[in-house]
Amino acid sequence: MIADSGYKGKLADKVKDLGWELSVVLRPNEFSKRFQVIPLRWIVEGTFAWIENYRRMTTDYEFRTESAEAMLQIIFCQIMLKKIKQ
Repeated sequence: MIADSGYKGKLADKVKDLGWELSVVLRPNEFSKRFQVIPLRWIVEGTFAWIENYRRMTTDYEFRTESAEAMLQIIFCQIMLKKIKQ
């Protein structure tokens, strides 16, 4: 799993306890004042941008986490089908 610096700490420890590998992408300190492309970070941001194109996912309408997870799976199936079609 790839995450930004907001997910380091207790959450990273819990993820490791589950047996998953978490890679936290940090912003370099020397370039913090100007824009710099960080490759792994763009994967996460691009994924969130794709999800926000679907109105159902902009607000949390789901009451159960299982239905929210199912909606994400449906959305990513739609995204992949669009990419294949192109």
